[in-house]
Amino acid sequence: MKQLELVWETDCPNVDAARAVLRDALGQIGRPKRWQEWQIGVDALPPHAQGYGSPTILVDQLDVTGQASGGSDDCCRVYLTADGLVGVPSVAAVVTRLRGERL
Repeated sequence: MKQLELVWETDCPNVDAARAVLRDALGQIGRPKRWQEWQIGVDALPPHAQGYGSPTILVDQLDVTGQASGGSDDCCRVYLTADGLVGVPSVAAVVTRLRGERL
């Protein structure tokens, strides 16, 4: 089973939306709705989760969008979509990565 993680910070307004994306993606593939969470600045972030903005969703320690760590984890993050910038990755991106497919 693939490892699923959410990296977030308390000031980020998109954390609840990221959790909803995770629940929806896991529901679509019939997997239990469980994942590991890492709170930036509170938890000792493992090396693979460092340097990402909030929220970031990782599957098997890799960002679901394929982006590399930006080196700073004390900022909000946005995602580029066909409709412009949004605050969370798409459910489709998470499902794709959980199924082991490439974007």
